[in-house]
Amino acid sequence: MDIGNETLGNQDHLQRRWSHLRKLLERSGPFCHPDFEPSAEILNFVMSSCKVLVIGAGGLGCELLKNLALMGFREIHVIDMDTIDLSNLNRQFLFRIKDIGKPKADVAAEFINARIPGCKVTPHYSKIQDFDEEFYRQFHIIVSGLDSIVARRWMNGMILSLLSYNEGELDQSTLIPMVDGGTEGFKGNARVILPGISACIECTLDLFPPQVTYPLCTIANTPRLPEHCIEYVKLIQWGKENPFDCPIDGDDPNHINWIYEKAQERARQFNIGGLTFRLVHGVVKNIIPAVASTNAVIAASCATEVFKLASSCCLPLNNYMVFNDVDGIYTYTYEAEKNPDCLACSNNVKTLDVKDGNMKLQELIDSLCENPSYQMKSPGITTVIDGKNKTLYLPLIKSIEERTRENLKKTLNELGLKNGSQLIVADVTNPNTIIFSLRMPKENDMVVE
Repeated sequence: MDIGNETLGNQDHLQRRWSHLRKLLERSGPFCHPDFEPSAEILNFVMSSCKVLVIGAGGLGCELLKNLALMGFREIHVIDMDTIDLSNLNRQFLFRIKDIGKPKADVAAEFINARIPGCKVTPHYSKIQDFDEEFYRQFHIIVSGLDSIVARRWMNGMILSLLSYNEGELDQSTLIPMVDGGTEGFKGNARVILPGISACIECTLDLFPPQVTYPLCTIANTPRLPEHCIEYVKLIQWGKENPFDCPIDGDDPNHINWIYEKAQERARQFNIGGLTFRLVHGVVKNIIPAVASTNAVIAASCATEVFKLASSCCLPLNNYMVFNDVDGIYTYTYEAEKNPDCLACSNNVKTLDVKDGNMKLQELIDSLCENPSYQMKSPGITTVIDGKNKTLYLPLIKSIEERTRENLKKTLNELGLKNGSQLIVADVTNPNTIIFSLRMPKENDMVVE
């Protein structure tokens, strides 16, 4: 496609280039959104005013940036915290061998800006958690191509935190739609999330495939696979030796190197072969091999939904599309429903059932991590007793973790908790705290002095 003459002021070329979009935007049709009013100004909005944030510059992200830029979007930001690896080059087509080791966001933005005149992609070589509400509030639409469930949940919490309500009614001007895409080998999905209106990520948390787990007895006593050696180091040895005084970060090369070396030692001890650095990285981060064609299909679907939302030229997806080309090509669309007790988008205080007041705090934390409705990673818990805030456990700050570690062995009664006590829980899966109300059997409704 010839895209270079736009800067030369060739009006005939401009008319030809955008003629297909003008047919969609300057006349009505049976599939238009009820609020759609045909106008030449819609394309001007898409090209000059609409700000889109792309999260991730990997397999999906590269496709998304290319699609959005060629569809006319010019104000695009991209966030990615990774650098380019040799294994990325077979499907992340914006990168070359010379780019290995460079930030994905920077290289992707430079490529698109050079190739598509008029398009301005602004890169952010950072974590999504590095930005506050003001940063995210500037965008009209957010589209994500993340490979992490934790990051998805955090981003979901962020867009929900931007909502404002007037006497219980949602202020539509504070709503920022999010289009989310995901792939797993030859399978993929695309979804449209209208925060506060449609089902959010947390509402459908059970749709994500469960992580592969191995019996602890096998890992500890009779490992047979290289994955068993990696899991042993990850689950047991890391906790014993605590080499970096913090939880494992799958994106920290020092952490991965340490796990690789220790897993190699264990593999040699049990005569297990096939353990590689790439396998260690994949097991620690639960990485599933990507297929370029699946990325292309899902990114195309996501980009189309972004254009629909920006222009209202067609009704958006309602609201979840599944794609599968393992055997033939199969797609299915359905409406995921809001969960009235959702941790993220329901405004009510959540009830947390516990067996009795003799339950230890460690058991309660384990239940928050293991329960499929919560799936927390490293929750920190505070409460209010006699009008004063009390930190029960906070794992991510070393000094506080050491000071509150003893509480893990105490029962809820010993900590002064009773039926109806409120727990304020913070976790890496959500930028906001979640309030739980404890519910115990009546005979345990007491405070131990």
